[in-house]
Amino acid sequence: MRSTRAAAAVLRLNRRLEAAGGKHHVMIATGAGLFILAEQAEDGSETPVSEPMAQDEFVAYVNGLGPQEVRRMTKNDVAFEKQLVKKPKPEDLA
Repeated sequence: MRSTRAAAAVLRLNRRLEAAGGKHHVMIATGAGLFILAEQAEDGSETPVSEPMAQDEFVAYVNGLGPQEVRRMTKNDVAFEKQLVKKPKPEDLA
């Protein structure tokens, strides 16, 4: 099983926590193809934080942890999002 998505999620989590002064996390892959998130202490020992999960569940769980990055919005992004709003049909107005 490919674990690139799971590893990338843990790297993003560590980057977010590093900016906030948090702990370092590692990913543990089990033989059954499940993933566990663990905190890594300075002495190298690992303490599991989560229970074993499938890849999609693991990525969603890890992405929800820690401080979230604020997406930068330009004037063009805001204008484009305004255009994405569905306009009511003429039949619905009557």
